[in-house]
Amino acid sequence: MGTDLYKPLGQNRPAGRKPGPRLSRYSFLAVGAATLVIALSVYTMRGETVLERNDLQAATVSLPEQVTSEKQPEVEAAGQFDRVDPRSGANVERTLTDDGTVVTKFSPRSRDGNGPVLVETPRLGQDPRLAGTPNPNLLEDSPYGALPIVGPDGLRPMDQYARPWSGARGTRIAIVVSGLGLSQTGTQKAIEQLPEEVTLAFAASGNSLQRWMQTSRRQGHEILIQVPMEPFGVSEPEADATMLLSSLPVAENLARLHEAMGKITGYTGIMNYQGARLLSNAEALEPVLRDVASRGLLFLDDGSSARSTTAGIAQAIELPHSFADLTLDTQLEGSAILRKLDDLERLALRKGSAVGVASAFDESIDAIRQWIEEASARGIEIVGVSALADNPLRDEKSLR
Repeated sequence: MGTDLYKPLGQNRPAGRKPGPRLSRYSFLAVGAATLVIALSVYTMRGETVLERNDLQAATVSLPEQVTSEKQPEVEAAGQFDRVDPRSGANVERTLTDDGTVVTKFSPRSRDGNGPVLVETPRLGQDPRLAGTPNPNLLEDSPYGALPIVGPDGLRPMDQYARPWSGARGTRIAIVVSGLGLSQTGTQKAIEQLPEEVTLAFAASGNSLQRWMQTSRRQGHEILIQVPMEPFGVSEPEADATMLLSSLPVAENLARLHEAMGKITGYTGIMNYQGARLLSNAEALEPVLRDVASRGLLFLDDGSSARSTTAGIAQAIELPHSFADLTLDTQLEGSAILRKLDDLERLALRKGSAVGVASAFDESIDAIRQWIEEASARGIEIVGVSALADNPLRDEKSLR
């Protein structure tokens, strides 16, 4: 047995560590501060969910003044309940969650005509992908085919099928090429070669009108329908059976108007073909223009009659209307048409805008195409004729 058993306890222990330096008062303060920072960080991380829930509760319970002004129902148990403020224009649905939070959801509802009015941006133009397809909400069936009408929400064909423009206040010119549909080759050339900014007017007596309409709309053109009207020097027996006459009963003139309207869809308005006598007879013309206005269309007077009464009637019945300032191809020669187009530009520079009309002759198409390329480089904007129409409804909204 070793002698270790007999040695006093603790005499052979290894030497202990020397005591380290004592912590100063400032060291204790630094350690305490670090501990506090760590504790706050942990608390914030754990409380993030609570903070988010409180924010959600504040956001969802906050209601418009007209909603919060009423007494709120007491929440007694978890579940869902509905509440509708008749003045709010919305369905208000609240859900009580298990933790006591109330989540509020608003959704639109049908209005009863009272309370605040929802205002939306006016719609102008049509989705290019659907440009060849008429809006079914803007059509009504008739014995003459589908006729244009104002939609249930107030949308007018004039606005739906209008060619959009920049909205800038620069010089604007509208050019209308008429007589399309009478010649297959002439119509095809006009649609294919004229810039898309040019408005195309189709004769109601033309052929394959719906097909040409679809092609021209897909190309970006705004279009009109030309309705034959009574000129001077033609007696009733000599007149075409589709022509609107000052001597006919109102019902017969409207029937002939509707027959022309039903030949095509997708147009913004009506343009006269001839018609000096009818346009000068306010009594016979007013019912025709009233029908045009009621269907949300514009009327373009080709400016050929100095005795036309369309201006006064249009203002009285709030019909969107426009007048041609110049006929561009009275002389059917390229250089002469180009000079007329220059005259139209000078007129537009003085007035701010101008409207020119021409027929779908080869010379007219070639000159217009050439001139538009040059005018665009000078900062002239070519627009659809609807952009230049005197539009009482649009002008009234702009003054509000």
